[in-house]
Amino acid sequence: MKAGPSQEEVRQHNLGALLRLVHFDGPTSRAVLATRLGLNRSTILGLVGDLAAAGLVREELPQETGRAGRPSLVVRPEPARVHVLAVDLGVERLAAALIGLGGVFLDRRECPWPDGHPQDPARVAAVLAGFAHEMLARAPAGSSCVGVAVAVRGIVRHPDGLVSLTPNMGWKGVDFAGAFADRLRPDLPDVPVLVANEANLGALAEHRRGIGRGSQNLVYLHGEIGIGAGVIIDGELLRGERGYAGEVGHMTVNPYRGRPCGCGARGCLEAEAGERALLEAAGRDGRVTGADAVRSVVTAADRGDVTAREALHRVGDWLGIGIANVANLFDPDLVVLGGTLRDVFLGSAAQVRSQINTNTLAAVRENLRLRVSELGADTVLIGAAELAFSEVLSRPLETLTRISEQRQGPPGPPRDTEPVRTRAD
Repeated sequence: MKAGPSQEEVRQHNLGALLRLVHFDGPTSRAVLATRLGLNRSTILGLVGDLAAAGLVREELPQETGRAGRPSLVVRPEPARVHVLAVDLGVERLAAALIGLGGVFLDRRECPWPDGHPQDPARVAAVLAGFAHEMLARAPAGSSCVGVAVAVRGIVRHPDGLVSLTPNMGWKGVDFAGAFADRLRPDLPDVPVLVANEANLGALAEHRRGIGRGSQNLVYLHGEIGIGAGVIIDGELLRGERGYAGEVGHMTVNPYRGRPCGCGARGCLEAEAGERALLEAAGRDGRVTGADAVRSVVTAADRGDVTAREALHRVGDWLGIGIANVANLFDPDLVVLGGTLRDVFLGSAAQVRSQINTNTLAAVRENLRLRVSELGADTVLIGAAELAFSEVLSRPLETLTRISEQRQGPPGPPRDTEPVRTRAD
């Protein structure tokens, strides 16, 4: 018979569960923690004490409640103790941020792609390593970076993070994790670099911090030049055999008269409902893409531009067909639209809903909700941070001990810091 978990294994599990709860939910009283975790108050007291001694959480009096009696202390995450480096390789920009426990943005950098378009991976890694060096030098004294994660618009192999293909960037078989880790080594010699698909990370972000909180079955559709999907089933990210699940942008919706796609096929969803399809149908220069270009079409349609309106209706029809297929496949209760699909949906909601009503099984669409991203332009960056936090949220004290030993000496106490405020705060 297999032996049951030891007391230490149970304790490590409970430490991680408590830290995850306050990381995602924010300040929480001991009483609520005990109820949510199914533990007695003395156990909660011990766990909180261990995490507080490590500097991961702190206890404080709650804001005025108006109730008589002694108020219960609340436990909140300490963002100045540990942080992660999150990176987003967008279509228009490179972005990086230091994000502390609780999802607090401590610092961030971003810039357009060098020379206006994707470059050699080593050059991109060098630019991002420069961002990291600047931000780590300004990080709270005594704090530790416990993870690095990169979001890529493309097909990323799991678990090693090899970038198999980025149809709109021209990368094939690229070990970007290795290239970036080499550049980071002077600042972060012992922190692994994780690489994942941007739509998967967007799904994690919306599920844990955005409009999808409370939903156990959702699909997040992220649009820029391409379209990708992250799928949450029973509260877990669907990866597939090698991490390639969710590539709905390359689902064929118009095989016979479809537009050519960057993947080499014809009539893919992203070719029919992506940025270039919209801009070209609206009479714009399809080479000038991006959120501002898409919003200009939506604004023109709102002001009565017939060509812009027809372009939105056409793209909305294809988007609705794509969502209908996704809904029939995965039976989600929620579909979240992010990136430029957020603006496309707001300008073509009638066409999208019409195609869903026509092409989705009645039983599937009965409780289906369509929503736009709640986290806005930072969705993917927040998802990358959550991936980077995964180890410390699973085994917090073991992770800190390992990092401390590798860096030859425990970190000092954190100092107060004023976080950078963004929409994600």
